[in-house]
This record gives sequence, structure tokens and C-alpha cells, in this order.
Amino acid sequence: MARPDKVTAVEDITDKFRNSNAAVVTAYTGLTVAQLKQLRRSLGENAQYRVVKNTLTKIAANEAGIQLDEHFKGSTAVAFVTGDPVTAAKGLRDFAKENPNLVIKGGVLDGKALTADEIKKLADLESREVLLAKLAGGMKASMAKAAATFQAPLTKFVRTADALRSKVEQGGAGTPAPAEAAE
Repeated sequence: MARPDKVTAVEDITDKFRNSNAAVVTAYTGLTVAQLKQLRRSLGENAQYRVVKNTLTKIAANEAGIQLDEHFKGSTAVAFVTGDPVTAAKGLRDFAKENPNLVIKGGVLDGKALTADEIKKLADLESREVLLAKLAGGMKASMAKAAATFQAPLTKFVRTADALRSKVEQGGAGTPAPAEAAE
């Protein structure tokens, strides 16, 4: 029979997996308490870094439908990300560069398992806000270009009609008059 505190811990971790956009599994052996505190701050407000028990976390991950069993060996901590996963991945990557004792083992993004290399590639992406701004800028430029393209034939027609009108007003120099055309 499972102890109530362990059942509660598994339920809590399962909820964290289910309510997170991403989760990154790390090894933290050799990091001091001060370094762990610094790491938690560098992850931002939308991520929570928790030291976890491997057995309980395996059970919780399986209950949440996530297969990360191979990563739960040795000292393990998980960064549960509820916001932009790119920001959290950058925070982990940058912290790992300065502190080689932090090792990124793998993770999950929107239910898909990621390797450590894929998490590092995720960290190389620009933030969601920057990507959306670039997309909006590209769409605005495309719309302006499309508007100019649609407006060009109309402008050309107006100029041609205006030229014909001014030619007729000048007496039709170079164009046959309607009476000449009838003969």
C-alpha cells in the first residue's frame, strides 16, 4: 500500500506535467543551493524548477502520458514550463554554459519527447513575441505590396482615360474625328 505523502507527491507532479507546455529534465549534481536559486531566477516567472525523486516522477510522467523513463537516473530536477518554452530553454542553456554541473538530459514539448540537443536547438530560436512581430511585419509588407499591385491597373486605366479625355478636349489632334470615321 502506497504512503499518502507519496501518493500526494505523485499527484502533484502529474498535475505539473499535465499543466505545463514543456518540461525539461536535468541533472544537478554539484550545484550549490545558491546556484540552484540563481537558476530558478534565470528561468523566469513561467517556469518552476523542482528537484524530484526519480521513482515518483516516473510514475507521474507515465500517468500524464509522457515517456521520459530513460532520463530519471541519478540526481534529477525538472523545469516545468507554463509559458514560453524558448525562454526557459535559453535560461537552462545559458546557466549550463556557466555551470557545467547542470546537465540537460531531455524533455517534452506539447507531449512530444525531446532530446538534449533538441532542447538546445529550441533555445536558439527567438522568443515567441519576436517571431510574432516578424510575422506581423512580413504580413504588413505583403499586404502593402498586394494593395499596390491591385491599385496599379486602376491607376493605369485612369491615366489612360485622362490622356484620352485631354486629347479629345484639344481637338483630337492625331485621332480621327467621329465625322471622319463615318465617311
